[in-house]
Amino acid sequence: MGIADGDKNGGSVLNLEIQKLMNHLNRPAVKSIKSPDGDIIDCVHILNQPAFQNSKLRDHKIQMKPSFHPEGMMFEENEASSSRQKPISQLWHQSGSCPEGTIPIRRIREEDILRAESIQRFGKKNHKSIPEFTSFKTEAQHQFATVYVTGDKYYGGKASMNIWKPIVEKHNEFSNSQLGIQNGNTSKGYDSIQAGWQMNPQPYGDNNTRLFTFWTADSGQSTGCFDMLCSGFVQLNNGVAVGASIQPLSVYGDLKSQFDMTILIWKDPINGDWWMQYGRDTVVGYWPSSLFGRLSDGATTILWGGEVLNLASEDGKHSTTQMGSGHFAGEAQGRASYFRNITIVNGKNQSVPPPNGVATYSDHVKCCNVKMASSNDELGAYFYFGGPGRNLACL
Repeated sequence: MGIADGDKNGGSVLNLEIQKLMNHLNRPAVKSIKSPDGDIIDCVHILNQPAFQNSKLRDHKIQMKPSFHPEGMMFEENEASSSRQKPISQLWHQSGSCPEGTIPIRRIREEDILRAESIQRFGKKNHKSIPEFTSFKTEAQHQFATVYVTGDKYYGGKASMNIWKPIVEKHNEFSNSQLGIQNGNTSKGYDSIQAGWQMNPQPYGDNNTRLFTFWTADSGQSTGCFDMLCSGFVQLNNGVAVGASIQPLSVYGDLKSQFDMTILIWKDPINGDWWMQYGRDTVVGYWPSSLFGRLSDGATTILWGGEVLNLASEDGKHSTTQMGSGHFAGEAQGRASYFRNITIVNGKNQSVPPPNGVATYSDHVKCCNVKMASSNDELGAYFYFGGPGRNLACL
């Protein structure tokens, strides 16, 4: 149920609130590009982006590059010619590009806001469905198949994940594949940064697979959002639009058509900002340290894997929303979703495999599961995950 389905009394007030939010997020564009999927990408001057509408960033001095990259980055040069190393592009690239000095931002439409639970919750996750990664005390609606590390102090994480187009049954359900960075817990509160790909019809209005980011500084209660749907993330790159559709997608059963993307998130050892790199060398932007309390001291948990929101049907049956490829981890290469070359960033700013190994977690193994594979020189530490949702064993 969205705003448009609720009580429409006081419609003029609602319209004013929607227009106010659109004016806040849709900054004046130097150039606008019509994407083949229907999105409008506005090229906004880098200093006029939504981030600087955040009261915590009013006096923020923009950082044009990180102080340091993590040491020991693995670029897998021996795989450069393999099919999965084909650069992941965004659909709007087919229609144009943003000039230097601007950043691409997906334009927010009135209908996007009307699909939200409320104006206040637009662009946010339902905070009841955000997990505590360290203990996975989740509601039945929120389901995971993940690999994670905890119990130490971490300063980032990295991995490559293959890209799919899972079935999402309802407009307010979602399915994603993500790298998650977190500090804190449910009882005392937590900060979280996430990035990867997702299918999420409610904020976007379609079933396209999209690059996404997410952050919160208060367990999802009031701060943070997906992508650029609130003020916070500072973007620098003029070629990547967070929230935009991506391609190519992996093909089930075809080993030559497995396409993946790499995400790296790390904490700048000088100023404490959390940076995001997309692909082999594209620095997209950063979350300023001033947004956070707990994460300003580093992370206590790093997570890799899949997440779905399952809103059961009226008869109580599990939805048909899929995770990853829609197939279980046991189907392995070419069929199941994977993460490869898993690393963490340690206190010495080194990108290294988790020194004490990883733990696995899946709360509904008959619906979706996870399975570690044996590390090797090509794939590093890697695992398979995913599932079909409702099936004969998952009702």
